[in-house]
Amino acid sequence: MMWNVLQEKFKNHPAQEKVVRLLLERGFQVNAQGRVVSGNIEIAHTQIANEIGVDRRVVDATCETILKDPQLMRIFRNVRSLPFLRDVAPYLGLGVIIITPDNAARKGLLGSVSTSVAEHGITIRQAVSDDPYLSEDPKLTIIIDGKVSGELVDALTGIKGVKGVAVF
Repeated sequence: MMWNVLQEKFKNHPAQEKVVRLLLERGFQVNAQGRVVSGNIEIAHTQIANEIGVDRRVVDATCETILKDPQLMRIFRNVRSLPFLRDVAPYLGLGVIIITPDNAARKGLLGSVSTSVAEHGITIRQAVSDDPYLSEDPKLTIIIDGKVSGELVDALTGIKGVKGVAVF
């Protein structure tokens, strides 16, 4: 639903839609002054523009549009980033399970995976599911205490809706 609302509001401005997508992917906010921030740290509009290949003025215009629209303002004043442990988990002694779904919109996949992990006596430290509207190839990433066993991999591959399992 949310992504449909955003697409509708930016349907005539594809470059601004790219800015909105980046803001959501990174959890960046737009503050009351129309600046892109992460907490109290300001991110230069030129850096954002360079990252996605648009002119800085597109980022400025997107922020202005967000501030003028109460619904957009509520979204972008409240979005937050979170520390994603996937890449540092091995250094912390944690296991990483990446689930590739056959259909990212399927209901119940996270529940089935977490149940299977719990049945193997393993604690989940973090679960992050890519939004199928923001990611071309969404995955479900599970960070667990300890290493991933072969038995758990076998159990996960047997879950309806799981196309593939990768472990690190």
